[in-house]
Amino acid sequence: MESKENLEAIRKYLTTSLETSIAIASALDESGSRLELLNHRCLSLQASLRPISMQKCSFVDIYHGIDSVLCSATAVLKVFDSLHQLEDSLLTDPTSDLCTYISDTKKLEEALKLLTDNCRFAVGWLKSVFEFLQDKAITNEVYLLNIKKSLRILHVIEEGARHDGGLLSTAFDKLEIVFHRLLMANSMPLPLVSLTSHNGHQGSITTQSLPLPGSLTRKLHAIAERLNANNRLDKCQSLYVEVRGMNARRSLKTLDLSYLEIPTGEFESVQGMESYIDQWGSHLELVVKQLLEVEYRLSTNVFEKIGPEAWMGCFAKIAIESGVLSFIRFGRVVAERKNDPFKLLNLLSIFKVLNGLRLKFNQFFRGEACEEIRTVTKDLINKVVNGASEIFWQLPAQVKLQRPSSPPPDGSVPRLVSFVTDYCNQLLGDAYRPHLTQVLEIHLSWREEAYEEGVVFTQIYNIIKEVAVNLDAWSKAYEDITLSYLFMMNNHCHFYNLRGTVLGNMMGDSWLRAHEQYKDYYAALYLKNSWGNLQPILVVQNDILSSSEGKVTSQDLGRRLTAFNIAFEERYKNQSNWVISDEILRENVCKHLVEAQVEEAW
Repeated sequence: MESKENLEAIRKYLTTSLETSIAIASALDESGSRLELLNHRCLSLQASLRPISMQKCSFVDIYHGIDSVLCSATAVLKVFDSLHQLEDSLLTDPTSDLCTYISDTKKLEEALKLLTDNCRFAVGWLKSVFEFLQDKAITNEVYLLNIKKSLRILHVIEEGARHDGGLLSTAFDKLEIVFHRLLMANSMPLPLVSLTSHNGHQGSITTQSLPLPGSLTRKLHAIAERLNANNRLDKCQSLYVEVRGMNARRSLKTLDLSYLEIPTGEFESVQGMESYIDQWGSHLELVVKQLLEVEYRLSTNVFEKIGPEAWMGCFAKIAIESGVLSFIRFGRVVAERKNDPFKLLNLLSIFKVLNGLRLKFNQFFRGEACEEIRTVTKDLINKVVNGASEIFWQLPAQVKLQRPSSPPPDGSVPRLVSFVTDYCNQLLGDAYRPHLTQVLEIHLSWREEAYEEGVVFTQIYNIIKEVAVNLDAWSKAYEDITLSYLFMMNNHCHFYNLRGTVLGNMMGDSWLRAHEQYKDYYAALYLKNSWGNLQPILVVQNDILSSSEGKVTSQDLGRRLTAFNIAFEERYKNQSNWVISDEILRENVCKHLVEAQVEEAW
């Protein structure tokens, strides 16, 4: 029963408020039409009172003009009285009925403008009439008294309008408070950690998943629109940026962004740079596709009808508050490191992320408000493209610079050779080659040069050719020719083992077969030159066996075995630190060595 009575009381209250609003609106409409009539009559009367025709005017004409002004002034007074009925509504808490509060605020604005403009006009006109009548020494004092009375009334109305202007300012203050309160109560950090479960493949936020419901954004928009109509949008925007910017920072606290704070001086020595760049890419995609997507759409919904400068200005500040510039700064630090092959891979990873976000960046960061973000992003892209292209074109020359260095003392595959072949396989793989191709194409277009298909393959071929020249030079640096054979055998085997890789497929079957043949060739030379001269020590020559004394004594056989053991030990000590890198090759060499010695011995 109590709930029913409360509902009935609320219904009666709302009905009364509606009737009052209708009455006020009707009074305003009626007064507006009367004041328009007043304006036409005053213009007509003013023309009749010009100095050039003052002597011709008659008291009857002035009488009718003054009577019209007094009637209209009375109507203005009625409007002023009706305004006071809005005071109770505007002094209440707007949250109880925000729509009605905003509507009453708008009515007060219109009424105050009506009164202010027309009272000023009526006062000036009546003062002129009063001075004119005084100069003419008109004896009818009743009209002079009526004019004075009307002037006093209009002055009172002007004072009251200024007082109600203070009430309007108070109403706007309350709307700002409500705007801030609604934002604070409904701004919750986004669960960014759960959104990363799809490894960067998550889609954009849908309309249904926006953190602020449509009814709330409409209220915020209505408040912002009302404040903007009265040149009070600045504080409203500041409150919006403050709340949503703080919410964005709170959302990012769920992520480990400590790598963004690594000092530039320590960046060169940081290990695991690739893992940091992977984190950077995932986090930047998350910030742009999830966090900034939400803020962009909310700013649009709240400030769209006010104008693009309003919502773009708010969004740009929120984006900066969210730390997007820190991500750009991290990329710039990577791009400014000293050049090395790993930096090329890092720059291609950064380009991949930026290129994937290009459409979102173009959508979000347009307009004058986002000039700073666009500038630093463009600078980063320039550094990435130019830096990656510079390193790539220098790779053959960098390989050539290693030629004066010494080959491995154990005859194994040099680290440079292993690194270069692995590195080329990475560049040719799907993770890097498409982005490398785009980078080179962009770089050449900036230089107004044509991009040629196959330029990546040509450059990789030049790198491998420089490696081959290095190997020839290094093989000649060994004093022991046997070690040189071992060295070439190992490296040709390494190249042959590229079969089935991206690099091997690029170089072709003929290139691989050639290295297989060279591997076998140098293996034969190695066996012959190192272990082949052991065989004659054990082998009894046929001419000895066919002679009349064709007997091998135990002493002779003992001497041969002793000589074989000494020679074998000598070679063992000499080659104990040598390496045959490939396991299969090592087994085959051992097999051929054993078979050759046993066969000859028997």
